[in-house]
Amino acid sequence: MSKEENTKKAKIIQRNIQKPILELALNRHKMVFLSGPRQAGKTTFSKSFLSDVSNYKSWDQPSFRKVWTKSSEDFAEQVIGTGFPLIVLDEFHKNKKWKNQLKGFYDKFGDHIKILVTGSAKLNTFRKGADSLLGRFNHFHILPFSFGELCNPTPWSFSTFDSWVQSPTISDGERKQIQSQENIIENLFKYSGFPEPFIARSSELYQIWSQNRNELLIRQDLRDLSNIIQIGQVEILANFIPERVGSPLSLKSLQEDLDGSYTSIQRWMKSLSDVYYHFEVKPYSKSIPRSLKKEGKIYLFDWCQVENEGARFENLVALHLLKLVHYYNDTGQAKLALSYLRNKDKDEVDFIITNKGRPLLTIEVKLSDTNLDKTYLKFQKYTKVTHFQIVKTPNIFNLYPTAKVISFSNFFWKLP
Repeated sequence: MSKEENTKKAKIIQRNIQKPILELALNRHKMVFLSGPRQAGKTTFSKSFLSDVSNYKSWDQPSFRKVWTKSSEDFAEQVIGTGFPLIVLDEFHKNKKWKNQLKGFYDKFGDHIKILVTGSAKLNTFRKGADSLLGRFNHFHILPFSFGELCNPTPWSFSTFDSWVQSPTISDGERKQIQSQENIIENLFKYSGFPEPFIARSSELYQIWSQNRNELLIRQDLRDLSNIIQIGQVEILANFIPERVGSPLSLKSLQEDLDGSYTSIQRWMKSLSDVYYHFEVKPYSKSIPRSLKKEGKIYLFDWCQVENEGARFENLVALHLLKLVHYYNDTGQAKLALSYLRNKDKDEVDFIITNKGRPLLTIEVKLSDTNLDKTYLKFQKYTKVTHFQIVKTPNIFNLYPTAKVISFSNFFWKLP
């Protein structure tokens, strides 16, 4: 299947943030900041809003950089002449003066132009500095395809999800519908959730795509957004991360493997996170005796780089939970955070989701073990929430008084 055919097919798969972006931002004359990993579908998605594709402008295009730098006002006047247009500014954060320029541009032309800004590095600097953009934009995340997004483009509201967590049920009709979509999970597990390899469904093409993506992340995005000189060392560091997925990460251990300074390793890890190579899940310690407080666990946005199947499945679940957290936070329905539980006795529960700082549910991940792991009981007396053990094995829905053992598909099929 050609890249053009993949792109056309990706357009058919509706992303679940499309409606919120329209209703919460663009229709209210707010700018949209859309951030996410490289090749997660930002360009295809953002162009789907455009009636005139020529209004897609990338900072990587020399012609657009020249026009904007010469006079952003002239650029605006040309665009306004076409009506009340939407313009997409892709990778605009590579412009070192992007915050101040965008603020001035929006303040002057925001009543006549809708603006969508995308980036494959984290658009998090908008929260800093005197010239804040706060109040002028809504921030949304676009991540790789998830099982729920591929099954149901309109996910549950947070209130529905919250109610289901307290008393989970699945009807016979829902079971049959879920069973008919189990192949989606296998395709996600083998080819990732990034549109191009997921749609191509070829192991050989995935390997080529993955290698190219890693090179672009480190040799282009990292170089453009940081002053790191030791790019070769960062590439070696990135190769060490997949084997550490799902375990508390020791920077000291990485320092020994790479024979580099602790400060450099810390800075390189932060830069890799900023370009969406990996994300970190921090320990939750509130009201948990003898809990860890520092060491986070690392997961990749491309979980297929993880060779161990158990760790890969945990990574798959981690990204689905991160996507859930982003969606409900971005749409204003909740204030969620994703963490994990671990004490100094090395008892651990893989994940805990909190809402406004209060525990909502805990999650343990098992590849195929449907026997309830009772480690959660050591934490549940403090969290006082329902515990879920998520397994890859299909058609599992076992309910216990304080815990549920449930298939990945049964848990995620109506979630973001």
